[in-house]
Amino acid sequence: MIEELYREHWPLVCGFLLRRTRDPHLAEDLAQETFIKATRALLGWRGENAAAWLLTIARNTLVDHVRRSRRELALPNPDELGVPPLHVESLDVRDALERLPEQQCRLLTLVYFEGFSMVEVAAMTGRSHNSIKTAVWRARAAFADLYGRADEHA
Repeated sequence: MIEELYREHWPLVCGFLLRRTRDPHLAEDLAQETFIKATRALLGWRGENAAAWLLTIARNTLVDHVRRSRRELALPNPDELGVPPLHVESLDVRDALERLPEQQCRLLTLVYFEGFSMVEVAAMTGRSHNSIKTAVWRARAAFADLYGRADEHA
């Protein structure tokens, strides 16, 4: 069972960690640690989405590593993410996000705050990459509309 998970999801887990650490050796070490933790937790796994389960373990493994090393990971350059730099008040952003439907808020949080790629979100949700791209595009448009209205009231 774990061998199948490893073969199928190693590229996803390792790629996720590589984008966050920007260190191929560290990413591979953390990916190995992720699969070791997954092996230990396999009995408690309820058979839900394997990609989401493994990415959650990978994220927690990375957080544990950062805490142990007391290092901060560099934030990706906004240009690398394809997102223009935003100069906004965080309370206005949070308010607009909270007024979105739950699914749109969650998608934007996963992509823009938690740093998951759209491919990773697709794997986590069991949806196609194109449907996630469309859903994120719609969520961004809804957010922009709500955020724009917040500016009008200021």
